[in-house]
Amino acid sequence: MSAKTKSMSLIKQLLRQHQQGKPVKFIARSLSMSKNTVKVYLHRVRACALPIEQLLSLDDPELQGCLHPANPACTDARFAFFSQRLPYFLGELKRVGVTRKLLWQEYCATTSPHPAYSYSQFCYHLDQHARAAKPTMVLTHQPAEKLFIDFAGSTLSYTDRITGQPVVCQVFVACLPYSDYGFAMAVHSQKVADVITALVCCLNTLGGVPQILVPDNFKAAVTKADAYEARINSALGELANHYGMSVLPARVGKPRDKALVENQVKLVYNRVYARLRDQQFFDLDSLNQAIAAKMHAHNHTRMQHKPYSRAERFNSGEKPALAALPAQAFELKHYYTSKVAQSGHIYLSQHKHHYSVPYQHIGAKVKVICTSTTVQIYAMATGKRIAVHPAASDYGYTTEKQHLCPAHQHYMQRSPAYYLQKAGAACPALHKLITAVFTQQQIPAEQLYRTCDGLFALQRKAGPEDFARACELAATHQQYTYSFVRNLIVNKMTSGEHDGASQPAKALPKHDNVRGKEYYAT
Repeated sequence: MSAKTKSMSLIKQLLRQHQQGKPVKFIARSLSMSKNTVKVYLHRVRACALPIEQLLSLDDPELQGCLHPANPACTDARFAFFSQRLPYFLGELKRVGVTRKLLWQEYCATTSPHPAYSYSQFCYHLDQHARAAKPTMVLTHQPAEKLFIDFAGSTLSYTDRITGQPVVCQVFVACLPYSDYGFAMAVHSQKVADVITALVCCLNTLGGVPQILVPDNFKAAVTKADAYEARINSALGELANHYGMSVLPARVGKPRDKALVENQVKLVYNRVYARLRDQQFFDLDSLNQAIAAKMHAHNHTRMQHKPYSRAERFNSGEKPALAALPAQAFELKHYYTSKVAQSGHIYLSQHKHHYSVPYQHIGAKVKVICTSTTVQIYAMATGKRIAVHPAASDYGYTTEKQHLCPAHQHYMQRSPAYYLQKAGAACPALHKLITAVFTQQQIPAEQLYRTCDGLFALQRKAGPEDFARACELAATHQQYTYSFVRNLIVNKMTSGEHDGASQPAKALPKHDNVRGKEYYAT
């Protein structure tokens, strides 16, 4: 019989003619096959011990299985001895320097009641066992369930306008596994800030938030990889909390966990890298605009063996299932620990700036959370927020008056309006005098403030009537100094008899020692 297996429909015709009593020669001539082939099939029919009617009722694969039974290797007597040593062979292959050739030679040298496999058969059975031990599984993804993210292995670049040197950029790639909708963006590095920026742009482009974020094990996402409980980067964890996502990193060395994003990277190479290979860019924005245009075309391209594009499947079945984006945009946070200086400030070296803290915390350690817009300071002992400042980037100080001690608050609050308001609440005569004090333009403001402080000190110590009278006298005589008012009070010159302005001047007494005009005429 020919080595090529006959079609089962032809064999069924053979069986029907044999059932009708046709001779072998007639069957062979009518079916264009040799008489020996007919005899072999009739022999196999008798060997299978099934009636012809039952054989004719079988489907073609079942009939072929009856007439052409397989000869599996497990029925070979050599396989039993070989299979016992399979765990040993696979374990030895993990050791340094051990090859299949060496194991086969050792296998051939062992005492066995049966001949050894050839080297090709030895390798074949090893491969079969390895494949059967690690089968692959087809995963079914639900709409808006997961978002896979990764970085492409190859990079893109743009040319610096000033130096003319190429600036290498990493390419962030993401995809939704249900629709295979892809996103790509160039960033300067794989650092946390760049990853967060790319991921926020990705979610904004999608217009919603999936349930689970599945990153690869790059450092910006996973600080400590583990197959069961990976340690997530704190910044990525905060982003996930802000958007209401869970983070489930892929296992280390298991690219099949995120096979769709791995395939998306290959498609990005073909539909973005290859199409931009001859174009030159001079900044990151223009490069990303070109990438976005190519990814838009990629997502709207009809998929092979499917009657829709990625964009059509995403818009119809996945985008409505995405959670809404939060109203407030996410800001990357940086955490620092600092000690409050004696001045009541902390210093952030990354900002080159000092920020005030309530004076009660001088000498204590505080926790600082910085974003691009704010600096928040928390007490280390209680965890309570004690200060919030707008972020600054100069070599200066940001100070809130409420954080200062009372003496310093008083110093910071000094102004003509402050002293006038305080004087008006204390004494009308003092208010009048202080109003006159600030009319002295030639005297430095610092000296005027000190004069006012002295006057308020006298007001606390002296009697109300004496102090008010002294202020009135000082204003009347245009002596706007602290020392003048103090002397009036100390010398008890605030009574009525010392007031020259309210009493008429006394005439000089008469006496003989007076020179007349005649004296000067001579």
